[in-house]
Amino acid sequence: MSTAALGVSALFMVGCCAIAQIARVVTRRVVSREGLVPILINEAIAAAELCACCFELIIVADNFGVSMYAVCLFLLTIWWGRVWGDASACPYTHMEDVVEGRTSFKEMALRSWAELMGGCCVYRVVQLFWWLELAETHRGRAFEVCNADLQVSPYLGAVIEGVATLLCRLASKTISEKEPRFGSYIDSFIGTSLVVAAFNFSGGYFNPVLATALKWGCRGHSHLEHIIVYWLGACAGAVLSIPVFRLPAVRRILLGEEAGSKSKQE
Repeated sequence: MSTAALGVSALFMVGCCAIAQIARVVTRRVVSREGLVPILINEAIAAAELCACCFELIIVADNFGVSMYAVCLFLLTIWWGRVWGDASACPYTHMEDVVEGRTSFKEMALRSWAELMGGCCVYRVVQLFWWLELAETHRGRAFEVCNADLQVSPYLGAVIEGVATLLCRLASKTISEKEPRFGSYIDSFIGTSLVVAAFNFSGGYFNPVLATALKWGCRGHSHLEHIIVYWLGACAGAVLSIPVFRLPAVRRILLGEEAGSKSKQE
């Protein structure tokens, strides 16, 4: 494939990020910063940005390989970490907050709903862009029947998504506590590496909203199997990261001897 086609994909993703950032600025100026409404709008914007870019990343992976996909994903995750603020575009982070008493079940449900709406609705924009066929890699993609990325049994897929999500969350919690230099780059590198490792098995989504927006109803698994793999698996891994991160042995490995000893005393 030509570099021009890759350039079109890159410009589309940059454009999506730019439009999302403009939407965030407009939201801050128009909507009151108090209350739940701006939080939900920001979650919807972040989810739409995430899913739009990841739809195009499918094109990149199919035509330019997993390595180019990984480079683009790494750069995007660094950007998102800088501009999303409190938004996560991922339901299980709010589930963790509920478990740890930082938010209510109602807020978790509303945030998850906003993320689903933003992530699923943005496909029509992507579909229109693909229909224009500005690059050879977009020919026939706008209306083709999608295929699931799950290449293993649903239960093994759920384990893969769950364990990888657990490792991602443990890495993020560790970086949050230690605050190393270039922590955001390290976090993005770990997340991208895990995605690439799971890519040929479950697709490496580690985000229920992203998986649902991109692959709900695709050939290769039923709706129930999709929920088991991408919702139950990922959410279980995220919630499990809370007690696992508190274990003295785990804290000793991730944070050092002092952290392990302190946790044991508590």
